[in-house]
Amino acid sequence: MLTIRPSGHRRSPALTVALPSQALMIIAATVVVLVAAAIRPVVGAAGIGDPYFPLAGNAGYRITAYDIGLRYNPATDHINGHTTITARATESLSSFDLDLRLPASAVVVNGHRARFVQDNGKLKITPVAPIVFGSAITVAVDYAGVPSSISASADTDSPWVRTDDGAVAVGEPAIAAWWYPCNDHPSDKATYTVTAVVPAGLQAISNGVLLAGPQHTGPGLDLWRWQETEPMATYLAFIAIGHYDLVRRDTPYGPYLAAYAQAVDRQIPGARASIEQTPQIIGYLTAIFGPYPFHQLGGVVPNTRKLFFSLETQTRPVYAEAYFATSTNITVVVHELAHQWFGDSVSLRRWSDIWLNEGFATYAEWLYDQDHGGLTTTQRAELVYANHPADDAYWHIPPADPTAATVLDPAVYSRGAMALQAFRTEVGDKAFFTTLRSWTAEHSHANGSVHEFLALLTRISGHNIQELARSWLYTPTRPHCSPTTSCISPVAPH
Repeated sequence: MLTIRPSGHRRSPALTVALPSQALMIIAATVVVLVAAAIRPVVGAAGIGDPYFPLAGNAGYRITAYDIGLRYNPATDHINGHTTITARATESLSSFDLDLRLPASAVVVNGHRARFVQDNGKLKITPVAPIVFGSAITVAVDYAGVPSSISASADTDSPWVRTDDGAVAVGEPAIAAWWYPCNDHPSDKATYTVTAVVPAGLQAISNGVLLAGPQHTGPGLDLWRWQETEPMATYLAFIAIGHYDLVRRDTPYGPYLAAYAQAVDRQIPGARASIEQTPQIIGYLTAIFGPYPFHQLGGVVPNTRKLFFSLETQTRPVYAEAYFATSTNITVVVHELAHQWFGDSVSLRRWSDIWLNEGFATYAEWLYDQDHGGLTTTQRAELVYANHPADDAYWHIPPADPTAATVLDPAVYSRGAMALQAFRTEVGDKAFFTTLRSWTAEHSHANGSVHEFLALLTRISGHNIQELARSWLYTPTRPHCSPTTSCISPVAPH
């Protein structure tokens, strides 16, 4: 029998429920099966389940924090690293993987040295004792090597970029495994502490708040320590090492810290003139998307012409100097700062959800341009639509399912922004902008999918947008309606 005793000062009569013995046996057997399933150790899968990148990330655990320690020699591009990871098991594990491209020399799991092998960027770890479902895991990894010597693939250079006086680790979709062991997928976000020891006189810049540095730590060596306390996707963590001028000030959105490579700052004044407008741009974006989701802000411009893109590295975007070679460039700053909401705070669930990052950041450019004397979003959308006739290969890339090879194709950006204009045309400004603010609030510091965003837009607007979404986001042909033409009739809200 099962006995439930009410709480209280006075003892009450027991409420007794009798179950047949056969039912009790079934319940007991079910419990045994469930417990066995939870504790039976398995080999953690190499790959978190992303259809585009099957080997990205790993299964069997969720990481909560990284503590990354590096010693870097710019002359040889050599790293000595010691990273400690805290995680929690989502399965009982006999072994599990981390992503790491540099050679590991030692692995310790929960205080005991573990066996490991490395193969094709996977660090396969077998602890002394199996990891129990739901338990905490602490993994410490020693490793060393020259990250720039390791290619991303047979025909792709390393995303770790050497500069004239140091290096910068920045890339998408992959960069993390070139400088620290990780669960390399945006769906497993964690907090970060990054400590770098570099030759005295150099600066080491990373995400979040500067906790220490420059701090003398040995003959000719300085230590820098940074911390990002909000969850961050692995590819958004970065480090930039070299001669930088640091600019700091307080803002309404938190402490501002920008780093400008000294050589670039002297030769390309447009970089500083653009990035120093970061607080004002964030102020503009908060009025549209909601409160700024982080506690720090800024930017970094490394000294290298080998970097051909800018990236929304969390709290402190990294900008290629080429964007400012001829003049100021506010557009790129708006784009990367919009990502702080769309991509950084609300991260994609799978790489097929990339439209949630790039289409939204591009549309933020259009909004900013409209409100600062440029084309309206309607004019911009019509212009892009007209510039791509139906037989243009541009339309072969559906923004919500672009394939792994074209995950960062220009169509994901501008066709993705046109899709947002099309949704805005259909549902109206109030429902559209309410959805954007609700999205950033409901999924703050978490993950989201295209399906979830469309469901939210449908719920808030009361419109059936299924056909519109199919046409603009999933079909590899030119939509028959322009993004500023209403093609669908609304339905009553449920």
